[in-house]
Amino acid sequence: MSDWLRGGVIYQIYPRSFRDSNGDGVGDLKGIVEKLEYIAELGVDAVWLSPFFRSPMKDYGYDVSDYADVDPMFGSLNDFDMLVDRAHKLGIKVIIDLVFSHSSDQHAWFQESRFSRESAKADWYVWADAKPDGSPPNNWQAMFGGPSWTWDSRRRQYYLHNFLPEQPDLNIRNVHVQDALLDAARFWLVRGVDGFRLDVVNFYAHDARLRDNPPLEIDEGTPARPHQFQRHLYDRTQPEAFEFIARLRELLNEHNAVAIGEIEDEDPHPVQRDYTDTPQKLHSAYSFYLLRSEKLTPHIFQQAMEGWEGAPGWPSWSLSNHDVVRCATRLANEDPELTKVVLAVLLTLRGTPFLYQGDELGLPHADVAYERLLDPEAIAFWPHGIGRDGARTPMPWTVTKPLVGFTVGDDSWLPIDYRHRAMAADVQEADPNSVLHFTREMLSVRRASKALREGRYTPLEAPPQVLAHERKAGDETVICAFNFTSDPVRWPLPAEAKRTLITVGNAEIRDGAAVLDGASAILFET
Repeated sequence: MSDWLRGGVIYQIYPRSFRDSNGDGVGDLKGIVEKLEYIAELGVDAVWLSPFFRSPMKDYGYDVSDYADVDPMFGSLNDFDMLVDRAHKLGIKVIIDLVFSHSSDQHAWFQESRFSRESAKADWYVWADAKPDGSPPNNWQAMFGGPSWTWDSRRRQYYLHNFLPEQPDLNIRNVHVQDALLDAARFWLVRGVDGFRLDVVNFYAHDARLRDNPPLEIDEGTPARPHQFQRHLYDRTQPEAFEFIARLRELLNEHNAVAIGEIEDEDPHPVQRDYTDTPQKLHSAYSFYLLRSEKLTPHIFQQAMEGWEGAPGWPSWSLSNHDVVRCATRLANEDPELTKVVLAVLLTLRGTPFLYQGDELGLPHADVAYERLLDPEAIAFWPHGIGRDGARTPMPWTVTKPLVGFTVGDDSWLPIDYRHRAMAADVQEADPNSVLHFTREMLSVRRASKALREGRYTPLEAPPQVLAHERKAGDETVICAFNFTSDPVRWPLPAEAKRTLITVGNAEIRDGAAVLDGASAILFET
């Protein structure tokens, strides 16, 4: 693995919502360049850019129509080159989002594939005949609702799509498809990117026999989406994907680049481990285990660490991204001090942490009225869906500007939550007790500590409301204790404290114990 990834911190940028430089209400690459110094001052090691490729934007960039070009709304290839150059000069690595599970239905590959069963690219996507009664080939359900199959009248066959009908699945078993995708990856590696985040990497291959998924025992109440009624044994997480991943890994090794996979599965930890357990697989992987946790308890983090105990691979962790409710709302009740505690936990877990834009400000999940919703998932499952638009609203930069400094224009593509204005970056810059200042301090502590970056992880016994663990590398030992509740607690120390590294809220070492008020934390060396 490239040395920087083990212990590094990655900052996710959702380009549409980060900074708009030309006034059209949509963020762009030049806007990101304008804010790279802000990111460098945070103290992160890399940025991950969500898709900026040419796209009809049916799923806001996750439906790619050209893997080797920038969509004009975001700028140009020259703008991208400028971004990479400036980031590298600031010591920031650049990771981009590759969507290889599927493409847009407007991609030239799919247009040729659907034209005829005899075309050169006839087998580049997943096609199947109808059942004798005309119904789809099996019972697979798409993530965004409805069957995973859409009938195409030209081919007189169904094509597979795990998401929108406008996002047909590529047939990664086809070596020519593999070659084309590797060419796309090579295009960006040659331009200087340092690695890739691989969207839904365990969706790359499906069961060749197209067997039905079995039903899943569900909790009381009705799930929001039909696909939640199934155990996804056959529509994802198939071993044939590893042939392509091995070829991708060879290419990455040639360029000293990394790949971090996104895993979507009912039992994510074994799948994460399986995708990272040899040098022929991914450098790291993360799942939705913490991203979808809705209650802040020591148990969720303990389970996350236990899920990787003894694994040869390296995990990644995230508490927010563009697909889920922000962690300040979901886990911290929009309490700034508890948000600091949550961020401190993330930055002390064994693995590579991802910070999503705005988490360093403690932004709550935005309220977006139904009439302003744009996300197809949010609209399809309203009012019971995830509400992804609320995680995608524009970054607040300047409190005094009409659209908080996100754009120089008159409107933004999504509305700005009024609560975000008072939490703008310039407001927090002026407040030494802000979430922004704490995030910078916590990242500095992590960067200075080999134990926190890559040390062994050991859980420690503590009162039920306290999460406590030890990180150890060589002679350096750091103990971390977090109180998630509003009640004070006293925790007898397992070893003598030599130096306090950082605290959240009212927390101190006194008489051989950590004394933690509500919503507080302490990290110390022993």
